[in-house]
Amino acid sequence: MAYGEHKYEVAVQWTGNRGTGTSGYRDYSRDHLISAGDKPAIPGSSDAAFLGDANRWNPEDLLVASASACHKLWYLHLCADAGIAVVDYRDHAEGTMLDNPQQGRFSRIVLRPRVVIQPGGDVELATRLHHVAHEKCYIANSVNFPILCEPVIETNAG
Repeated sequence: MAYGEHKYEVAVQWTGNRGTGTSGYRDYSRDHLISAGDKPAIPGSSDAAFLGDANRWNPEDLLVASASACHKLWYLHLCADAGIAVVDYRDHAEGTMLDNPQQGRFSRIVLRPRVVIQPGGDVELATRLHHVAHEKCYIANSVNFPILCEPVIETNAG
C-alpha cells in the first residue's frame, strides 16, 4: 500500500444551459457530467426537491455511496486478512440531510450491510471487523457527522 498524499482530480461540467443561462432560478437545468480521466462519465443533477432530475445522481447520493463503498472496501480487506471468506456483500445505506434556510447539512448516514460468509467462518469476528473498517474508512474519518453501521452476518449454507 502506498502511504502519503493522494490527489483525486474530477471534472464537473454543467450541461444545463437552456439558452438564457441562469437568468432566473427556474430557467436552467441542474444537469452536469462528472468525469475523471477515461472513466465513464456520471450523469449528475441536483435532488428533485431542488429542481433536479431524479434520474441522475445528485451530490447527496454520491456522498452516501462514497461512505458505503469506502466501508465495504476496508471491510473486505480486513476479512481477507483475517481468513474470513466473504461471498456476498450488499449494503442499503441511508443518509439523512437536514435542510434549513441557514445551512443544510447531513446529520447521519446509516450503513446496513448484509454479509454472507462461507460456512465455518467466524461470525463474531466478521461482525467486529465492521467496527475496525469504520475506524479505517477515509470517508468516515473526513465528515463531521456520524456514520453508523448495522451489519447482518449470515453463513452460506450451500
